[in-house]
Amino acid sequence: MNKVFLVILLVVTGINLFAQDFGRRKNINDDWSFNLGDVQYGGREKMDCSEWATVDLPHDWTVKQSASSELSSCTGYLPGGIAWYRKNIEVPNTEQGNKVYIYFEGVYNNSEVFINGKWVGKRPNGYISFIYDLTPYIKWGESNSIAVRVDHSDDADSRWYTGSGIYRDVYLVYANPIHINLWGVAYQAEIENNSAIITVNTTIKNTTEESNLKIKHELYDVAGQRVASSSKDGSAVAKGVTQFNQTLKLKSPELWSINSPYLYTLKTLVYKGSELVDENSIHAGFRKIEFDPNTGFSLNGVNTKLKGVCLHHDAGVLGAAATKSVWRTRLKTLKTLGVNAIRTSHNPQAPYMYELCDELGFVMMDEAFDEWEYPKKKWIEGWNRGEPGHQGTSQYFREWSVRDVRDQIMRDRKHPSVIMWSIGNEVDYPNDPYTHPILAEEGISQQSVKAYLEDHPSAERLGDIAKELVAAVKEADNSRPVTAALAGAVMSNYTDYPFVLDIVGYNYTEYKYDSDHELYPERVLYGSENRHDLGAWKSVKDKEFIFGQFLWTGVDYLGEAHAWPSRGFTSGLLDLAGNIKPRGYFRQSLWSKEPMVYIGTTKKTENPNRRRRGNQLSTDAPKIWNYESGSKIQVLCYTNCDEAELYLNAKLVGERKSYDIETGVIAWDVDYQEGELKVLAFKNGEEMATDNIVTNTLASTINTKVITPTDNELIRQIKVEILDTNGNPSILADNEITCRVNGGELLGMENASTNVAENYLDSKHRCINGKLLIYVKKEENNTPISVSLSSPLLKSVELKID
Repeated sequence: MNKVFLVILLVVTGINLFAQDFGRRKNINDDWSFNLGDVQYGGREKMDCSEWATVDLPHDWTVKQSASSELSSCTGYLPGGIAWYRKNIEVPNTEQGNKVYIYFEGVYNNSEVFINGKWVGKRPNGYISFIYDLTPYIKWGESNSIAVRVDHSDDADSRWYTGSGIYRDVYLVYANPIHINLWGVAYQAEIENNSAIITVNTTIKNTTEESNLKIKHELYDVAGQRVASSSKDGSAVAKGVTQFNQTLKLKSPELWSINSPYLYTLKTLVYKGSELVDENSIHAGFRKIEFDPNTGFSLNGVNTKLKGVCLHHDAGVLGAAATKSVWRTRLKTLKTLGVNAIRTSHNPQAPYMYELCDELGFVMMDEAFDEWEYPKKKWIEGWNRGEPGHQGTSQYFREWSVRDVRDQIMRDRKHPSVIMWSIGNEVDYPNDPYTHPILAEEGISQQSVKAYLEDHPSAERLGDIAKELVAAVKEADNSRPVTAALAGAVMSNYTDYPFVLDIVGYNYTEYKYDSDHELYPERVLYGSENRHDLGAWKSVKDKEFIFGQFLWTGVDYLGEAHAWPSRGFTSGLLDLAGNIKPRGYFRQSLWSKEPMVYIGTTKKTENPNRRRRGNQLSTDAPKIWNYESGSKIQVLCYTNCDEAELYLNAKLVGERKSYDIETGVIAWDVDYQEGELKVLAFKNGEEMATDNIVTNTLASTINTKVITPTDNELIRQIKVEILDTNGNPSILADNEITCRVNGGELLGMENASTNVAENYLDSKHRCINGKLLIYVKKEENNTPISVSLSSPLLKSVELKID
């Protein structure tokens, strides 16, 4: 019988008011004192911080430092270090008798927190959200000092850019002594005959004596109409936690899906007698997920291929201190390319990412770790120089891993977008660190690793650790499958590791799909990390039992760099400024259902039929039509239509050709002549899409577009594009733009450069491909922010942003 993982689930998404699911929260991001460098007794109650810098959160100190070729390439040649944050807060006398907590969405890393000179806790993991009870140390009606020490002195502890500091939001939380426990709400639903029976589990924390409570739930549709409700009386044990279970009945539920991400609003109210002691409001989504070893993945009964991308959390010049509005823009762009799935590689991300995926309609693979009990090899000084080092976070794994993965799942289980939990990425990379005798056998192909290293840890440990982590996941949430991304499937198949997982991801191992499907017919398989070539996608598209792939990557990212002055990894569909790259349009031709066509060009070489991996022509052809007269140019067309034809200055120069299923590209050879190159794409003989390129003249104008935020943020994004004298986008322009801001702050200018040695801290930056992205931050008041943009030989631009 086929192995089927079936889940019918109601889940909820956090909204701005109650992200930690209880109490009344207050954002305390503003005006922290910051000192880069360790301070003796930095957590003491009284300290003169007049010489310290003043910063707002989220804050990443690493991205603001100067790069050095002597630092680690893995994190982008930028330094880590140790730093302190301090802030004074006043807790009103009116809160006396209530609980006071501090909630951190993420601090990278090894954070320690002090209140009024008292140490309250440490959290090594830089990606996990956590909370501390400050109540015993509070001075009511007076100033209270909060100090946070962050130790990222092992700055090569990751294979990609992590950032350093309090890089996510921080909140004070006021709560009644009886309140909903942290992440203390879980929901599942059975959907039959067009109705839903919703089981609600609510965990109540009671810090006082035993109390009789009423727990009430109300469900509202998008129009604000109440569509279901339930209440239950019960007793909360003294000084402990108590679970309350109840059900709601909903007729004709709207299901959450990728194309229609419908979200209800669920209110939870906790009464002690007639007193309302706690409440929250969250979004709620219903969906049914199924995984089958032969038919793949189904969402709400519809077989669905996952067209996924892997994402790291930085945003170029902003580093790790990216915000919701920045990632909203990026995700919306990825959605236009046909992307429908996100992998949080290789760690839990900020809460807003899950909220955005719920809202925009992405399914998610939520991942926990990149290494387990031993660190992976990393270049500590430069790239490919000397012996690799072994900095990492593994020294905390045995003590913290179960708690970390449990907290991740408890926090994120409310999101309908999350469809699987990943307990690890490439922890089974052969000989880095685990090994197995199978690696020495003749005829075994394992990513060029063909040696058994007896002095390395045994791969048998993978199964032992996986069992422990899977049990922790299931305890926190048994409604989704547990997975992992395997780098060494050949080796791991000789251990228990893949057999304790519900579904198994293969990284760059398409050649194993057919053989392993035959060897392990009960195994649910997919591509957890994949190249961009057409062959890798065909392995998904043409095999019913492979339910999807996750490209490496969706967006370019800092770190995992190569030789100096490489800034980061550039395999994304989008660059660091969020611009769609040519390969993004190629991916759109494979994944999008909306008719589209794109043309780019390359100069002909001596070998005009040179093809890349998977028999594929170039998928990185830029939109350039400026060459020497008479040059032979290859025009490359990416489209999801049946046919296309090419015109130069309204004259047919490329006969109508059919889509090439072998390369995914339609190509013509054209003699260059300045003017307009235009392509028409047809489906069933009907013109469906068009695209063009024009010869650029001199750069003339600074064109701007302010991205209107829909999130409650002070950050504004300004997209700059240089136009030529004919008003066309000038892809060749590299003008230097100077930005001056009044009524706010310039956070950074991002041109998607790959050169880490450029100065990203000043107010001047060159365009690349005629484009630049500027981040500015408004002041707290309601006055407009004024932005001035200027460049030699171009007319200046003045912007007023409300």
